[in-house]
Amino acid sequence: MDVEKIAQAIELDAGEALPDLRQSLLEMQAHKVGRTTTPEQLLVLSVREQLSLTQTAFAKLIKTPVATLRDWEQGRFKPQGGVIFLLNILKKHPEIAEENF
Repeated sequence: MDVEKIAQAIELDAGEALPDLRQSLLEMQAHKVGRTTTPEQLLVLSVREQLSLTQTAFAKLIKTPVATLRDWEQGRFKPQGGVIFLLNILKKHPEIAEENF
């Protein structure tokens, strides 16, 4: 398995550098078991961090309970299609968040 080639393909698909990706791939290659992170988790967390908001403030911005946001970030539940769409818009156009919908 070419870890670097796989990492580059994943980052290209994600459209951004992914911290610790190469280390995770090496651990996978060595059959080490670790936590699983979904693309949805990464999206929720990356948008919230991009906007420099706490979980409480971000949940208020997107009008969802903070407990639901935590569930999404921790991978217990996946956000639905409409939320994914909104997150992708916020990721590409963070200035929209300033309007507070």
